[in-house]
Amino acid sequence: MNQKRIIGLTGGIATGKTTVSNYLADTYRLPILDADIYAREAVQPDSPILKQIYQRYGLQVQHSDGTLNRKRLGEIIFSNPAERQWLEQQIHPYVRDRFQSELDTFLDAVAHGEGLCAEPASAPCKPRGNPQDRAASLVAPTVILVIPLLFEAKMTDLVTETWVVSCSPEQQLRRIQKRDRISKEQAQARINSQLPLQQKIALADLVLDNSSTQEALIQQVSTALATNGYHPYF
Repeated sequence: MNQKRIIGLTGGIATGKTTVSNYLADTYRLPILDADIYAREAVQPDSPILKQIYQRYGLQVQHSDGTLNRKRLGEIIFSNPAERQWLEQQIHPYVRDRFQSELDTFLDAVAHGEGLCAEPASAPCKPRGNPQDRAASLVAPTVILVIPLLFEAKMTDLVTETWVVSCSPEQQLRRIQKRDRISKEQAQARINSQLPLQQKIALADLVLDNSSTQEALIQQVSTALATNGYHPYF
């Protein structure tokens, strides 16, 4: 069996990471491990991290039902780099641990010839077909880690290759404004909170250009996935 493929999928805000990850899960049945999901887990009610956030910011970031007011917290951290750094220092270690745990499950499943289903990511798939066919499918066991701050959070050691989804600055700005229903200034502040997209592109093993159509993006993804083979999970 060839070396596993642990693909770190990243890019700028609203450049198309979700489009790519959904396509990989739906079409190729690849397991998707998502940093945003783990970050939300980190601030579930009564979690230690959420308690730290409330101690720092008080009732202004708390809904009446005790849940986190993400919009208000976002306003604080995207306008204050020091506060954003503090928050990331609380959440990133949790996210890394969750990735490592899921990757351990993935590698154990591969070792036992099971593979993982796309949903939920950590659920083993029951093998189908004869053993010879299953062995052939394990050419390059593949899992996708969607990590918006892959480079910033120094998580590249978790992956074997990095894919960056890109688009033009103008497209990115418009997409954020439309998706999040925020002003141009707010959208630009969110873009500025991350490593510049051109720097991510320079660090990437592969760049997926999402400045054209979705069909063109998907074709790039399929070509990239086929380059070194992938494990279709039976």
